[in-house]
Amino acid sequence: MITIAGHAEQSLRSVEKLSEQGRLLVKGEDKPGIVAAVASILREFGANIMSLDQYSTDPESGNFFQRTEFHLEGFQAMRPELESALEERLTRGFGMEWKLHSSSQLKRVAIFASKSDHCLLDLLWRHRRGELPMNVTMVISNHSDLAEDVRQFGIPFVHVPVDKQDRTAAERRHLELLQGNVDLIVLARYMQIITPDFLERIGCPVINIHHSFLPAFIGAAPYRRAKERGVKLIGATAHYVTEELDEGPIIEQDVVRVSHVESPEELARSGADVERQVLSRAVAWHCSDRVMSNGNSTVVL
Repeated sequence: MITIAGHAEQSLRSVEKLSEQGRLLVKGEDKPGIVAAVASILREFGANIMSLDQYSTDPESGNFFQRTEFHLEGFQAMRPELESALEERLTRGFGMEWKLHSSSQLKRVAIFASKSDHCLLDLLWRHRRGELPMNVTMVISNHSDLAEDVRQFGIPFVHVPVDKQDRTAAERRHLELLQGNVDLIVLARYMQIITPDFLERIGCPVINIHHSFLPAFIGAAPYRRAKERGVKLIGATAHYVTEELDEGPIIEQDVVRVSHVESPEELARSGADVERQVLSRAVAWHCSDRVMSNGNSTVVL
């Protein structure tokens, strides 16, 4: 029998193990020697590379991307010295950009939602099961409909009404709640426009999910109009939010096949299923430091 104390000890060991694991993301102009330099630096510090993924858009002066996971005993203590070595040999030596993350430092995530619950509750359920490596700090909604559902997960729910004619007060409240407290915002079918001013001031990435009917079926009742047009594929897109509405870098997409037999309600259910899957994958990849920007697109390693 495993006791409560046994579970606590096992959890502590897991945290200690993760504290000795890191992720190194490197990107820049491709040139010979980058992979060797990364491996050499990590070896010199006694790190063991657990996985390494890389991609080049063009071996002749294209863009290079690399994600390396490693184990390093005493990583937290050695981190400043390791960062200095990376700065000296990757930034100055190769002109590369890099980011160093600790696997034990989970990203703080705030989820925005409106009345639709499928994406929100799916994220909370996966988080509770340990499938998403993140800490959900709060759920914010412009409606109070989902408050009790969210509280069952032990997550704070904050109702912030939005005046569509003037979003200033709502965004001021959002910034009070979030600034400096989150590393990622997820729009789980949040049916409000995010303004450029909010994006600039919040200082963290924002991920959105929407159905694949855009821009063909903008506005209300997209599934009814899809049925009327005889649509055969239903999909979803998860992307980073930019000032250009629904034009940000795409992280993940997927589709399901449908037919003339299905009603608009059945099409909507299929759409909700694919939205859940696409959004959860995008959030998991971002929180695992797998997504790297490449202009207005992404590389997922």
